[in-house]
Amino acid sequence: MDSPDEKNKQTPQKILRDVMRLCADCDTCRTMMEEDCAFFLELYKLWDQEHEDGIPITEEQLRYLAELCTLCGLCPCQKIPMDVMEAKSRFIEREGMPLATRLLNDVPRMARLCGAFPDLVKALQSNKVSGPLLRKALRLHPDRDLPSFPKENFFQWAKRRGLDRQRSGNHQVAYFAGCTAGYLFPAIGRSVVEILEHNGATVFVPPQQCCGMPFLAEGDRKRTLELAEANMKKLLETCQAGNDLIYSCPTCGFFLKKLLKEKAYYSETFQKSVNAADDEFKVPAPEKGEGQFWHLKKNMYHHLLKDDGYFASIDPMARIELADHLFDFGVYLKNLLDKGKLATDFAPIPKRMAYFAPCHLREQKMGRPYLDLLKLIPELDIEAVGSDYDCCGMGGVFGFKEHFHEKSLDLGEPLMKKFHAHNPQAIVTDCMSCRLQFKHCLPYPVYHPVEVLAMAYGGSASSE
Repeated sequence: MDSPDEKNKQTPQKILRDVMRLCADCDTCRTMMEEDCAFFLELYKLWDQEHEDGIPITEEQLRYLAELCTLCGLCPCQKIPMDVMEAKSRFIEREGMPLATRLLNDVPRMARLCGAFPDLVKALQSNKVSGPLLRKALRLHPDRDLPSFPKENFFQWAKRRGLDRQRSGNHQVAYFAGCTAGYLFPAIGRSVVEILEHNGATVFVPPQQCCGMPFLAEGDRKRTLELAEANMKKLLETCQAGNDLIYSCPTCGFFLKKLLKEKAYYSETFQKSVNAADDEFKVPAPEKGEGQFWHLKKNMYHHLLKDDGYFASIDPMARIELADHLFDFGVYLKNLLDKGKLATDFAPIPKRMAYFAPCHLREQKMGRPYLDLLKLIPELDIEAVGSDYDCCGMGGVFGFKEHFHEKSLDLGEPLMKKFHAHNPQAIVTDCMSCRLQFKHCLPYPVYHPVEVLAMAYGGSASSE
């Protein structure tokens, strides 16, 4: 087993080869993920190329393999995608991040650019000469256009309403909107506020930046850690001031609640905080009940159970505290419902809709709280569409890229067929990356669950 020093010296190619060897020895995902993941398809193709055909795998092929991992969360082994992210980061540290990739992933910067020059951006996209040049510069596939940015984003709207200032109240809730609700689909953020205010909450929209997930998926370690630490500090301060913390984007939640906390329980600081004996690791076991632990022998697991992952440089106790106090908005509302504190004065919505639980929600193991809530709306006929391994294929912004667009459509095709067969009047999903893909592939309007709930409350936030 590699020592920490040896691990830090590994090349990205070595890391990826170790990933390939581990996956090939297991071989489970060769069939389990054969229609769901472009990364595993390529991994086994390269493995067979070298071990059955005798053709060595090139560095360019390994680099391309790393590019195919979108951190969707479907991978059954958490170690695999995080090792791939480590390899990506080492490639970027060696090569630098292409400007086109940096711009495409920086939604706040793109929003500022498009907001400052809306007519210019529209002309660039629609003009027969400049449009293709813009897409080429950004490495966008010719069939993909940049999403439009509204004249007023959610943060501007929130500031205009005074929600950027902490106010007193008996039920204080702080909202981490994320980039998609913040800049692309502000109706989502407005719907969250309407729902909370309808239920007597005082809403605060604290200073916040991109959660960091897009930069992690591209291998920009420095920017990922900067964003994670900045958001964590501000959100914990907000929590300590008496606010409940919520988010409406499952990708933000996947990053802040799951990935950021990776390996934090194995840190010496946490082990001391739970009074672990010198010869044991205590690992939380929520499946056994609140406050319960698995007790593992340190002499057997000390080489494996270390806080030495991607986020090891960030205080492990702060990472755990944030994960424990940050809630998906659907879960938050469901908890209010279970306590009898959620207003259920919903107006009828006589429509037939289909709900899709996105990958990053499913991987947080929280069920489908929004589906339960939506079923409370009178006359709304809503059913879940898609299995646990169905994916829209978009992968954040990966579906916009020249090299991933066709793979994106291939990965999403089984799910699109299921929607066509169901033929709903509208689609409901928590993930706005899925929304972009559905709008590209399907003829149905797409809503976030909070937009439907706000409509049922008599709100006017939805823009579709």
